[in-house]
Amino acid sequence: MNRRNFVERVALTAGSALAAANSHAGEMAGSAATSARFDVTEKTVAQLQAAMQAGTINAQQLVQLYLARIAALDKAGPKLNSIIELNPEALAIAKALDAERKTKGARGPLHGIPVLIKDNIATADAMQTTAGSLALVGAKPPRDAFLVTQLRNAGAVILGKTNLSEWANMRSTRSTSGWSARGGLTRNPYALDRNTSGSSSGSGSSMAASLAAIAVGTETDGSITSPCSLAGLVGIKPTVGLVSRAGVVPIAHSQDTAGPMTRTVADAAALLTALAGTDPRDSATALADQKKADYTQVLDRNALKGKRLGVVRNQWAASSDIVAAAIESQLAVLLGQGATLIDVPEVPNATKYGDSEMTVLLYELKADLNAYLTEYAPTAQVKTLADLIAFNQDHRSQEMGYFGQEHFINAQSKGDLNTQEYKDALANNHRYARAEGIDKVLQEHKLDALIAPTGGTAWLTDFINGDASGSSFTSPAAVAGYPHITVPAGMVRGLPVGLSFVGTAWTESALIAMAYAYEQASLQRKAPTYPKSVNMT
Repeated sequence: MNRRNFVERVALTAGSALAAANSHAGEMAGSAATSARFDVTEKTVAQLQAAMQAGTINAQQLVQLYLARIAALDKAGPKLNSIIELNPEALAIAKALDAERKTKGARGPLHGIPVLIKDNIATADAMQTTAGSLALVGAKPPRDAFLVTQLRNAGAVILGKTNLSEWANMRSTRSTSGWSARGGLTRNPYALDRNTSGSSSGSGSSMAASLAAIAVGTETDGSITSPCSLAGLVGIKPTVGLVSRAGVVPIAHSQDTAGPMTRTVADAAALLTALAGTDPRDSATALADQKKADYTQVLDRNALKGKRLGVVRNQWAASSDIVAAAIESQLAVLLGQGATLIDVPEVPNATKYGDSEMTVLLYELKADLNAYLTEYAPTAQVKTLADLIAFNQDHRSQEMGYFGQEHFINAQSKGDLNTQEYKDALANNHRYARAEGIDKVLQEHKLDALIAPTGGTAWLTDFINGDASGSSFTSPAAVAGYPHITVPAGMVRGLPVGLSFVGTAWTESALIAMAYAYEQASLQRKAPTYPKSVNMT
């Protein structure tokens, strides 16, 4: 495709999106009366479901109300720029679900609930699936991602797609999180000049601003938990294999997963219940049906009583003094709920897979992305990673104005997954992150979970130097493929920070229960006020 045709296609796509937005605007005019009596800000799934059950509101009206917030906050006002595309079919879907509720009742907790999904999750509908890249504009997936099918089956209304760090932050060593060529820069609702982290930037920003009830993000290492920590949200990175990755633009199959990004633990539990399940197209999910649960049934305010939690002290030491102090204050809450806290110096051997993690990601990126393009983007102008590198070079002014594609180039230079370097790196990752890492410290101290600061506060967005994210607690669980939950743990100079709960494989139920007990005892989530900046002195 030549440059002129490419530009015409992008313009056509943008025009279609604008037409859809104008159509939505017309529909929204009828929601004024509803808006006067029902405010969706900070509403939980249970509250929305109760309101629909009582007839106070219906799914169509919910869609209209969220679209109004998107127009006011995402496209105007603070201009968060968290949503890359709206679903022109959302109102029709909601209307059908309202009719179904009247005749058959609700399918479950997500019936009629508007959800946003990240723009690296395939949908075979009127929306794009681009991972934020101009290279995939116009390439329609032949089928929904399995997790999208799960959401549709649960009765959720897919409201739109969220912006992200382009290619899930795996294009450059010097990237700026929250930016994509297609979507631009997502802004942090707690300070508009600060970063949202990545790569699920739009899902985090939109949830903080109540632009939908719930959202789905994806993570390879920190891409759910970090944005959630910076946006005062609950994020669950599940055990790899609990949620199917089929139809999700990949980085690396040994670490990739999708998961909930929500304002409460209960909402995350309801969403994870819908997402989890065995998918024949993703062999990693073979045990998912056996291991999954109805996570809404494990929510227990007393779940911390008698639990032994490992306080990973080197994570406090790596944090700034003010963040460390904020998280330290929350330990009293855990003690007050009956938990026993055991100081552990560190997660053993966590320094032994820093380089090998990247080696694995580069090898798997090449193999997995090529496979995705073949199956889910057969009409795309790029067929391989090599094509994508060339596309970015050809469209350098649009794609690489801020940072390059070093990771792509390094991945392209790698061999296939039979290469000994790859096999050795993967074995090293699993050995030191699992048996001689998280599992070792849990077993030695007879712990139910590890806890630590998820990371620091949101940093100033800097297109020249890239991200300045600082310390985080994402890698041990990410490399192991184990579950990790972050919960709001307070505010530092107006910016949220999170507390992490990490366990061994398939312990989502226990972690969710403990996270819920902490959340209910602490109640640290605070809604944003959209300041241009915050005073950190």
